[in-house]
Amino acid sequence: MIRKNPRLRLGQTERQLMRAAGKFNAGVMDHIRPLVKAGVRTEAIDKAVYDFTVEHGHTPACLHYAGDTTPYPKSCCISVNDVVCHGIPGAYELRDGDIVNVDLTTIVDGWHGDQSETFLIGQPTAEAIKLVQCAFDCLYMAIDALTPGCRVSTIGETIAPHVKNNFGYGVVDKYVGHGIGMQFHQRPNVPHVPTQQSRRDRLDAGMCFTIEPMVNLGTHRTRMDTRDGWTVRTADNQLSAQFEHTILMTENGPEILTLTQDGPQKGHCFSV
Repeated sequence: MIRKNPRLRLGQTERQLMRAAGKFNAGVMDHIRPLVKAGVRTEAIDKAVYDFTVEHGHTPACLHYAGDTTPYPKSCCISVNDVVCHGIPGAYELRDGDIVNVDLTTIVDGWHGDQSETFLIGQPTAEAIKLVQCAFDCLYMAIDALTPGCRVSTIGETIAPHVKNNFGYGVVDKYVGHGIGMQFHQRPNVPHVPTQQSRRDRLDAGMCFTIEPMVNLGTHRTRMDTRDGWTVRTADNQLSAQFEHTILMTENGPEILTLTQDGPQKGHCFSV
């Protein structure tokens, strides 16, 4: 849901507030990291997100976030295996071989930090590891391609050919990154494939946005689980992986606001 009329270009004080929000959000990811393992229910991870966030005086942005039909019921999104995004934490117990994306957003003093990470549980297949590596590399390739004032389409023009030509995977086009600040979702849309609008929009200094490529092992197409109105799955039930960071475009180039201390850093190679 893209809100209208936000302030897109931030001054130095506002940039510091976004840096603080991103830093705390990354800390939440590191806090729950030890829980993302076989035998743990996804609802336990969600509770840890909620407890840690509110104990520090902040707000989980996903909790009760308005959807098309019903507010989102949990504090984070946890998407396992063929779930592309917006998976609702519950009684599911993580199993050896799963891949699981944890998507966190926190409101800190009115400003949003947003990121996601795909975890390998136990010993996934070589095919699953290759997919996760692809999604991770796509995120950093796109960040590295950005310059102040560049077109938003630089992101899709970097990701889509790399995935198609080297892997033959599907890049989800229905769900996109977005501008972010005092509002969770704002302009511009940040698709991971090039579009006409993304060729018109630019990423000027002072703008904050997310890059969050969703890469599917098979088709790029998705389907909504009508039972809850939130969970998005791959249309062919094959695996999906995603990584996300909140980015601030500065006068000198992109700055990642949601870097973790304990998670995979640029250049990381996944293995089990």
